[in-house]
Amino acid sequence: MGFLSDGRKAVALLRKALRNRRAVIDVRSRLAQQPRHPAQHFRIAVYFADGDVNMYQIRQWYKPLAEIAKTWPVVVLSRNATGARAILADDALPVAFVPTVRDLERYVADQDIRVVLYVNQNTRNFQMFRYGRRWHVFINHGESDKMYMTTNQFKAYDIAFVAGEAARQRLARVLWDYDLDTRTMQIGRPQADHYSGTLPYTPDERTVVLYAPTWEGDRPSAHYGSIATHGEALAAAVLASPAHRLIYRPHPRSGVVDSAYGAANQRIIAAIAAANAADPRAQHVFDDQPDLGWQLAAADVAVVDISAMVYDRLAADRPLMVTRPVDPAAIVDTHGYLSDAEWLDADDAPRILEETARVLSDPDAVSRLEGWVRHYFGDTAPGAASARFAAAIGELMTRWETWHLASSDEDDDADEAELDDE
Repeated sequence: MGFLSDGRKAVALLRKALRNRRAVIDVRSRLAQQPRHPAQHFRIAVYFADGDVNMYQIRQWYKPLAEIAKTWPVVVLSRNATGARAILADDALPVAFVPTVRDLERYVADQDIRVVLYVNQNTRNFQMFRYGRRWHVFINHGESDKMYMTTNQFKAYDIAFVAGEAARQRLARVLWDYDLDTRTMQIGRPQADHYSGTLPYTPDERTVVLYAPTWEGDRPSAHYGSIATHGEALAAAVLASPAHRLIYRPHPRSGVVDSAYGAANQRIIAAIAAANAADPRAQHVFDDQPDLGWQLAAADVAVVDISAMVYDRLAADRPLMVTRPVDPAAIVDTHGYLSDAEWLDADDAPRILEETARVLSDPDAVSRLEGWVRHYFGDTAPGAASARFAAAIGELMTRWETWHLASSDEDDDADEAELDDE
């Protein structure tokens, strides 16, 4: 059995190497057809070291960054070939493919990058931290109460852009000797100002239920995914109802770690296709597209796992339920919204229609939701978060000018002292 296992691993590694090699060729070919980036042009860099499997982490920032780029030019520093290929295909922001440290050094030396933004905690971020005289800013890829949101890695960045007061309170509870006032800036959820996509169905009298589960997780403490515990029963109940429509938006990594979880995901997708074939008027939706927004705005009720989707929906100020993890080892932070959430236990998943009706008819639930929205995101009026994002970047640019001027004066003084010594 050991030889078979080793053989499968070797084959998988070979396939991965070949896939990466093809991606490198594709990326270099496409970049060769584009004009060379002008020297000393870009002021902001988005550092992305991941492959295409984690594209959801950067795609949500495309539109807010495109607005910022109207004032301060933005480039994506892509370290992984499959990630670079995907970003180039999206054609949303300029891309620099810098797979090696030498490539990174050459590109950074040729530009005037003053702010570096990071959307995740990839270990290769460390290779960018070595560059001083610029701001390293963690912008994350969502807002949630997962343990990921309070990791001590926050301290590696000069500044963290956080959504609101809830994020500050989380960090204050967990991180020691971390100055929230100087190292965090509240910007809300600028992505919410750019919700996009068109409805793939014709609205009617049906109650629309969005089910957006996360992936299975790679360790017990992060076993938040519900596809295998809640999902199939939930989907079956909604699909069987002539008064409801299901929008199913699973996490793109579903099944990456656990094949059984992936198989459950495929069964739900197949069930949606079968339900639509039986009744084309139902217009149930399996959604695997990159655009996020119409789902949050259109659904009457959302059922989500403990993930950033809780807070994406919260920012939309619409009714939602959160699936309760079955694994007792899954860490649940109940200091914030999750202390007051509408929970859906696995045993209650078959009764999702009754649970949906209850949440929609409860005025107290609506009032509580509005309070939590303010706590997590502050002012959610259209454009408010985008304005705060731009203001935060502007403040860092002003600070950069101040520090740059001071350090230039120090360098001049040092040069003069050296000449005096000679």
